[in-house]
Amino acid sequence: MLAAALFSVGAAHAQFVVCNQSLDVVNVAIGRDAGDGFSTRGWWIVGANRCATTIRDELSARYVYVHAEDVFGRPVLYGSTEMCVGAKSFEIVGTEACFQRGYRPAKFLEVDTEAVSRWTLFLSPRF
Repeated sequence: MLAAALFSVGAAHAQFVVCNQSLDVVNVAIGRDAGDGFSTRGWWIVGANRCATTIRDELSARYVYVHAEDVFGRPVLYGSTEMCVGAKSFEIVGTEACFQRGYRPAKFLEVDTEAVSRWTLFLSPRF
């Protein structure tokens, strides 16, 4: 299982990065308020000791939502915000009626980026 540690990084380029500090491959999905409602996007496959830039544009909202699971579909981050994810690469608008729209619900962790322009989320192994 993995625990999350949050660190902000200097204001170079606006982006949200997820770094996997475990020895396992992790699949990552991101949720955020797109202005006209919430949307989710995935999957980024983040190898052991690797990072993935999941949002490349300006962080327009203070909160970013992250869902991470191992290659067997087991969650490695524990959040309480339910949003939709797809089986393969996806971009989903809205968070309601996941099953009826052909998706599955998943719990996302709310990450407070403190309204900075660049944020890195570190996934580290639990001991």
